[in-house]
Amino acid sequence: MGIYVETFVQGSLHDLWKKTQTPELHERWDARFTSITYLHRASESQPQRFRYSTRMAFGLCVDGEGETVGSRDDAGRRTSSLRFWSNDIKSLIREGAGYWQYIPVDDGVRFITGYDYQTRFGWVGRIFDRFVFRPLMGWATAWSFDRLRLWIEKDIDPAVTMQRTVVHFICRITLAAVWIYQGLIPKLIARHPDELEMLADAGIADGVAPTMLAIIGCVEIVWGGAVLFFCKRRWPLMITVLLMILATIAVALSSPDFLSAAFNPVTLNLLVAVVSLIGLAVMKDLPSAGRCLRAKPEVG
Repeated sequence: MGIYVETFVQGSLHDLWKKTQTPELHERWDARFTSITYLHRASESQPQRFRYSTRMAFGLCVDGEGETVGSRDDAGRRTSSLRFWSNDIKSLIREGAGYWQYIPVDDGVRFITGYDYQTRFGWVGRIFDRFVFRPLMGWATAWSFDRLRLWIEKDIDPAVTMQRTVVHFICRITLAAVWIYQGLIPKLIARHPDELEMLADAGIADGVAPTMLAIIGCVEIVWGGAVLFFCKRRWPLMITVLLMILATIAVALSSPDFLSAAFNPVTLNLLVAVVSLIGLAVMKDLPSAGRCLRAKPEVG
């Protein structure tokens, strides 16, 4: 079950080849590698050997080696085949092989990769690879391909797309955590008196208020999940900004005393709205693995 990724790049084959075959350019857009170094070779007829490394969590680094050979056919296509292996005991990948293919079309280049590998650590390694590592590698490959596409098509530096992605991720996680916390703790678990008082100020009868508070809490928890689940959509953030404005106006009209409290709706709603706006601002031209084809087309 090899990994296949294909994308279309509106650019020249020369530029695409340069950014994928030059180590210092390749490592800038490919999330799978931290550094790539070509080794000396005696002649152009020999395969190009290289070393690679990938930094992981907690300061761990995995090292490996490989070799690549490039070719061109009569139709102008280019292919770069490679073998790779790692003697690093920390590496799940023992050895593997794959290819990059560059197919010129009328308005750009079809850029394709396919690769597969063998794992370490016996059946434990195979299970971990099947359900965790291989899906992650496939996603990282596709996300990196789209990052490269943005670099070539729109001249967006890969470092910028990484920064935008990290900021967007932090915004989404923060907003989801706030929504879920606000729904779960003060409304469902603690049933804080202030929450009930604000409902009473809004005209909700005492007998109905606890049920209404529970419903609102459940809705907020679901909405927090939606902010994460629809992470590629702008509307959850736009609706959040609107809800914060409406909630602040509602509190100001029905429960104005809460506006001067130590932890008050104004500061909370303002922060949530601003985080949403930051998330919206960085969503333009974010890399997305979903833009790539992840299964090899069947030849009819």
